[in-house]
Amino acid sequence: MENSFIADALIYIRFPPGEDVRSRQTDLNVSLGFVLYQNDRFFRSKLYMKRRTTIRVLSASVRGQEPNMVPQHVEMLFRPRNISGTSLYDFSCVFWNYSQKDWSTSGCSKGNTSDGLMRCFCNHTTNFAALWSFRENYEYAEALGAISIVGLSLSFLGLIVTIIYNVKEIFQNEQKKSLISRLCIYFSLLAFIITFVSGVQNSSRQIDIEVQTDDRTNDLLDSDERIEPDRGSCMAVAALLHFLLMATFMWNSVNGTQILIQKIRRSLPPHWTLLGMALGWGVPALFIGITLGVTYSVDNPLRYRQEEFCWLAALDKNKHFSFEKPLFWGFLLPVGLILIYNIVLLVYVSIKATRKSCFRKSFLECFTLAVLLAVSWVFGYLVLVTSRTMNLVFSILFCLCTTTQGLQIFIITATTPTFRATMSRSVQYLSSASISFNNVKFRLWKNWHKNHSEK
Repeated sequence: MENSFIADALIYIRFPPGEDVRSRQTDLNVSLGFVLYQNDRFFRSKLYMKRRTTIRVLSASVRGQEPNMVPQHVEMLFRPRNISGTSLYDFSCVFWNYSQKDWSTSGCSKGNTSDGLMRCFCNHTTNFAALWSFRENYEYAEALGAISIVGLSLSFLGLIVTIIYNVKEIFQNEQKKSLISRLCIYFSLLAFIITFVSGVQNSSRQIDIEVQTDDRTNDLLDSDERIEPDRGSCMAVAALLHFLLMATFMWNSVNGTQILIQKIRRSLPPHWTLLGMALGWGVPALFIGITLGVTYSVDNPLRYRQEEFCWLAALDKNKHFSFEKPLFWGFLLPVGLILIYNIVLLVYVSIKATRKSCFRKSFLECFTLAVLLAVSWVFGYLVLVTSRTMNLVFSILFCLCTTTQGLQIFIITATTPTFRATMSRSVQYLSSASISFNNVKFRLWKNWHKNHSEK
């Protein structure tokens, strides 16, 4: 019978050897009763949270006047119903405890599984069920493609050159405060790229964990959805990426505010560096702390991050963008407010400053940087809310814009007159030659028109 089993549930009552119930049923007035409940409407559990599955309950009873007619055990076979996009992770064999008004595993055990059938044994007759736990079949992100690798490599090199140039300017410029905020923008973005390349792929995948359908344990499950407890590494990467990207946008806003203050007061306040650090690093840290405090738990890390890769959670169970997830209110919303603030500053500076004002040019550079940082995440949002052809188009645009942000920053920096002058002096110095004659050192270099010598 077991080999031809096609039903969803089957129950056997095993009596001690030597007892023939069928031959003695009429004489002893023994009756067997079976009921199959298609749902758990009469068995509402507080311990087991059912979100996606349907519980079918088997009821068995033996009644008679013969005290020796006691079942040896009850054996049940269950075939779990497949849920799209999931795989069975574990199950537990339970009965309904009327005194506790909930499911209990006392007196029940799991048997060997075969051919997709789950076997349960109980040493008493009552209402039985098998509680399921299913695991999501995640589509994990593949390794970075050629476009991403090339773009990130160029961004990395561009940011390194830009940071070296700004460090040099800080040591040579008397107004060091005005350059620190821009250096922090580049540093946070560089750290973001390094963290993204090295850790965005989830190294602790749930798919690598074996299904627990053995008969050694029969613990009462708490939910029909299996979510692995947090192992730390992917959560740390997601939180660090969240912090660094928020810091990049925040420092850009600090830089714009700094330009406006210099326009109004001609000089920065004495404690501006400390205030800028508190805003640039402290505000993102505050946002991360609030987001983690509201969403994160060790038992369910997917309220904060995604499983497919180490980034903020964005989609609901139906794979639709959710405004309740932290990607929206913990990142996109504050970044949107920062951009609105920058736009207000741009309008104000444009009205107050003359067309040739250096402050206006500086703020335009700052605003251009903010737009470059924001455009990629606009495409990222469109990737989440579109489908099919447009989803592919926005995915490509998001990949190109995000991976080349460092290169775009370098191009903006390279177009400034101060950078071109610095590079010209550096090339001139590298192309010069030093000659010693009679304890006197001469440095020779060549420009476009004639040769010079300097003692």
